Amino acid sequence: MSEHLLEVKGLKKYYPINKGFLNKTQGFVKAVDDISFAVRRGETFGLVGESGCGKSTTGRSLLRLIEPTAGEILFEGQDIRKLSMEELRKRRRDMQIVFQDPFSSLDPRNTVERILEEPMIVHGVGDARERKAAVQRLADVVGLSKAHLQRFPHQFSGGQRQRIGIARALALQPKLIVADEPVSALDVSIQSQVINLMQDLQREFGLTYIFIAHDLSVVKHICDRVAVMYLGRIVEITDKEKLYSHPQHPYTQALLSAVPEPDPDLRKERIILQGEVPSPANAPVGCAFSTRCPHVMDICRNTRPQLTETEEGHLTACYLYDGEAKTQLA
Repeated sequence: MSEHLLEVKGLKKYYPINKGFLNKTQGFVKAVDDISFAVRRGETFGLVGESGCGKSTTGRSLLRLIEPTAGEILFEGQDIRKLSMEELRKRRRDMQIVFQDPFSSLDPRNTVERILEEPMIVHGVGDARERKAAVQRLADVVGLSKAHLQRFPHQFSGGQRQRIGIARALALQPKLIVADEPVSALDVSIQSQVINLMQDLQREFGLTYIFIAHDLSVVKHICDRVAVMYLGRIVEITDKEKLYSHPQHPYTQALLSAVPEPDPDLRKERIILQGEVPSPANAPVGCAFSTRCPHVMDICRNTRPQLTETEEGHLTACYLYDGEAKTQLA
């Protein structure tokens, strides 16, 4: 059995820009632009970056909630892009998602019991008595009482709604859960409760997470490895210890410099980036970060850098770590 539960190769998601009387395609918004990574069994793999960098589009493309434009998505060695809709429906028992907004991701017309039972009904799991017992176990696992099962989503707080969303994702006993900014809409005190719950469930059920976030302090707490995205591309992948102690890509360094420190006496140099993020409809030819990078070289503007291993377990897409480019810089 491969150590990788999920392998992504050359994933792209382009949205056409149609204009004119004949509605012809004039270009494309490159929301996800040729990215590759692998997720190991039992780990929490983080996707981080600014709003609009393509991380949520990546997460939804992995489950084919939106159809990718190109690339391979290998789940346990099987390319889910080649599956029929019926085959995909069966495979989705192993791949679930926790949505960002707990206020809109739950059907307001259904009770919690119905919301948690529905995935089991769709996939033909058990009879009515078995499903009812499973729903009660799910509620107990995420810290909800039996009385909560007969209530509707509007009767819960944001943290409780997110617990319901997590329970729904667990209903079919999946192997992989894509958590799309699951705590960004919650108060800070509730965020820690949900994060701790997710970690407890991971240990109990052997789950693998893809954790999408823009809050780097949350990512540091829960993730094992982290991929940093910028303008639809991955610019750096490594484990969290290396990322926070020794970030290599200039964009990652700028992101981490903006993270607040709890110690008021600790001062660190803030990296202020100049310019605006380019439009994904008109991305730079070379490095996506070349228009804002303080170390930009000619090669950065003309040739796209590839993710290369700069040290063991540390991949960076930057010419600063290429021998030929270093000579040019000097």
